[in-house]
Amino acid sequence: MELNATSCQILLALAEHDLHGYGIMADVLERTNGRTRLWPGVLYGSLKRLAAEGLVTEIDAPKHAPRDRMSRRFYRLTASGRRALGRELARAARDLQTARARNVTVKD
Repeated sequence: MELNATSCQILLALAEHDLHGYGIMADVLERTNGRTRLWPGVLYGSLKRLAAEGLVTEIDAPKHAPRDRMSRRFYRLTASGRRALGRELARAARDLQTARARNVTVKD
């Protein structure tokens, strides 16, 4: 199964630690220097699909999570999700290697 760009960004955000939806959005926005913004509808639709595929799972809020009026849903990358992300990153690395070998350059 090949991951789309949004799914890949979500899995990358969860690769280091569990996050709630806003944390995922903020991580992706920061890591991509503002180039990728995950709007709530896209994010939560993608998380629902990734959970159905067994790549992420919803977890209880950690003890250190702020307790306020917001009901935050936290997510964790599963072992299957980590493997799928690894396969996707390996595929992207091969594509990049091929592009470099063919002297492909990108101009902004």
